[in-house]
Amino acid sequence: MQALGALRDEEDRFGRASEEYMKLGRTDMRALHFLIVTENLGRVVTAAALAAHLHITSASTTKLLDRLERAGHITRSPHPSDRRALAIRVTPRTRGVATATVGAYQARRFRAAARLTPAEREVVTRFLRDMTDELAGADGSFPEPL
Repeated sequence: MQALGALRDEEDRFGRASEEYMKLGRTDMRALHFLIVTENLGRVVTAAALAAHLHITSASTTKLLDRLERAGHITRSPHPSDRRALAIRVTPRTRGVATATVGAYQARRFRAAARLTPAEREVVTRFLRDMTDELAGADGSFPEPL
């Protein structure tokens, strides 16, 4: 548990450093991450899809998109197949910055995993999935206090 706590602390430290470097808040960073991942999968992102992913209202999504667009992180253009919607894309500059920073950080994770044998990776993966399932609970509810 101590090792997991140290990993969580390091991930939080990196997250705060990334937010500070890009001068963005946590939700803004989560939005950019979603946009990059979704674009990498060849999908077009709409404001509604982003709002659903972030679990925020449409009004909050509009404010977030206005802020990201003003800062030069995203563009909005007509959706290729839905005339009522706009396609939201990350600008090439922001994609480059994210790749250079977060991408390099992710590469460190891959290097650590690559040092494990296939059998070790299987054990670690099973442990992490089991812990995730335990924390989520059978019915997804938060545990009652003792």
